[in-house]
Amino acid sequence: MRLVESADVPESPQRQEDTQDRDTQTRRRPLADLAALIRPSHAAKAILLVPVALIGAAPPTPAEVVEVMWATVAFMVASAAVYIGNDIADRHRDRLHPVKRHRPVAAGRVSVLTAAACCAVLLAVLAAVVARSPAASWPVLVYLVLNVAYTRLLKHLPLIDVGTVAVGFVLRVLQGYEVTGDRVPGWLLITVFSMSLLLLIGKRRRELLEGGAPHRPALRGYSMELTNWLLQIASVLALVSGLMYLRDEGPFGPQHGQTAMMLSTPFALFALFRYLQLQLVHKEGGDPVRVLLRDRVMVANSVVWAAVLGVTLLLVHL
Repeated sequence: MRLVESADVPESPQRQEDTQDRDTQTRRRPLADLAALIRPSHAAKAILLVPVALIGAAPPTPAEVVEVMWATVAFMVASAAVYIGNDIADRHRDRLHPVKRHRPVAAGRVSVLTAAACCAVLLAVLAAVVARSPAASWPVLVYLVLNVAYTRLLKHLPLIDVGTVAVGFVLRVLQGYEVTGDRVPGWLLITVFSMSLLLLIGKRRRELLEGGAPHRPALRGYSMELTNWLLQIASVLALVSGLMYLRDEGPFGPQHGQTAMMLSTPFALFALFRYLQLQLVHKEGGDPVRVLLRDRVMVANSVVWAAVLGVTLLLVHL
């Protein structure tokens, strides 16, 4: 016997609550999709790299802090616009990837027109920020031009693709030093470049395991053996250049640089060992931001390392 619920019978409280929850999720989903377009977690790249210029032998002035804050905002806005542009250009290939197919544009939850409008708004905001100091904003402008070339051509060239993205991280550091007017440490730039290469090669390695060349044509120029060798080379270069920066060009001065280098060696080695463990043993590393900011072991090591260097720097100044 089939029971038919009368239209005159009021809905149960549970059904009304479920309906309200679905309506709330429907309203919130577009906002969440628009927020996902700009990759909020990736703002950490600018927040961590641009203010490095403030870490010097002398305390920064309030004016320098303000300028670095504006420079950080400029790179956050520029990178968000680049992410949206890449999502629009790669929407067809992203649908072939097990993770990226859930991105708002690839999944069809945000139309190409809406995404393009958001990108245009971000570029307008960036233009307003750059207008404050056009001459000192050349790194962020080069970053935009470089990413246009990356989207159109460079991302399809093996090895050139990871090098191009790594240059973007170097430009973030240069932007901070450009607005402060301080001398750019050469060893620091090499460290940032090689560390970026390490994370990017690890990402390519993970993509080889997950999707292969249909998602990213440049992967045809990589193999697991090649990425394993490249990880080793980038690890050695990042370790050596980072320690040389602390010894010769860091904020500790010539008298205490060697002490900072010696104190940092075990932390730097452990960070590299942990990253390689995540890559080769736990099969992680597809999202470098997630690895660096959400892996508890990596975060704990970084916090203790920063505390040790912070106390050392304080003692140097005192």
